[in-house]
Amino acid sequence: MRIPWLGEDDGPQSLPPAGSALAEPNGLVAAGGALTPDWLIHAYRHGIFPWYTRGQPILWWSPDPRCVLWPGSFRRTRSLEKSIRNRGYETRVNVDFAAVLDGCAAPRDGEPGTWITPEMRRSYLELHGLGWAHSVETWAEGRLVGGLYGVQVGGLFFGESMFTRERDASKVAFAALVDRCEAAGIELIDCQLHTGHLASLGAVTIPRAEFLSHVARLAAAAWPPGARPTLGTR
Repeated sequence: MRIPWLGEDDGPQSLPPAGSALAEPNGLVAAGGALTPDWLIHAYRHGIFPWYTRGQPILWWSPDPRCVLWPGSFRRTRSLEKSIRNRGYETRVNVDFAAVLDGCAAPRDGEPGTWITPEMRRSYLELHGLGWAHSVETWAEGRLVGGLYGVQVGGLFFGESMFTRERDASKVAFAALVDRCEAAGIELIDCQLHTGHLASLGAVTIPRAEFLSHVARLAAAAWPPGARPTLGTR
């Protein structure tokens, strides 16, 4: 089966529905298009995200099953609670989004490269400037030591990547994200693909059809005036 090839001028509405994604490779919806804010927000609102490496066209995905976390199911282990109490960490939101992007893009052991291409970096910086993309950061003695970033649409937070430079720093940022989601009424955190690390924090996999039903409900949620949920600042 051939995947649809999209032109930059086709518009985000040309993205096929997530349910039409290939089974192999799992979840591939389409190739091409653009990474402008209108493309990205349209994709997230329909359960689709971009993921590709340097030298490839833009690839759009919606895997089945989908890895998600309900904030109330987050697992706070004793070791994590100890790190939160004793390691002198401070969590902040949107203080240095660009540095979080760079931390997530840095080389990692056993991985040949990064999917956060310069084009991807520019696009998410633009989304951040428009108030859609957010970073949750872990700081220690004035240094950024871990964090994560993602995109908030209505009552969902679509997690993109995380990094750590000191013990448990990314987990501490994740715990702060969970707390802020619960405070803001954000019901679901999309983790995209299952990993043992995410499962240890309470993430589970659900069928894509079930995930898409949550997206349809939560991304279009109507918030009372002045009460639109956000992760906040600082």
